[in-house]
Amino acid sequence: MVARHVFMHLKPNSIAEFTRTLDKEIIPVLRKLRGFQDEIAFVVPDGTEAVGISLWDRKEDADAYNRRTYPQVLKTLARVVEGNPYIQTYEVSNSTFHKLVARAAA
Repeated sequence: MVARHVFMHLKPNSIAEFTRTLDKEIIPVLRKLRGFQDEIAFVVPDGTEAVGISLWDRKEDADAYNRRTYPQVLKTLARVVEGNPYIQTYEVSNSTFHKLVARAAA
């Protein structure tokens, strides 16, 4: 399983719009994509920053999303996000919500 970690600076007073946009416009698109498992979003209390973590079955699924769908997601988020989000991809090593197959030790 792979996780995409996206860090964003939010425009002032945009928490409600950010949350609505994820719920109504972005998550429905993600649910249709091969390998998508989950999306978790966090917003700091003052509303200046947000983090989105999406979980994918395989790195290839996350990469396909990044190439094909993420550019449109970025355009959708432009009304609530300042600048370019910072993205990092991780291999998930533990989860209490998802069954993971342990990777063989190198």
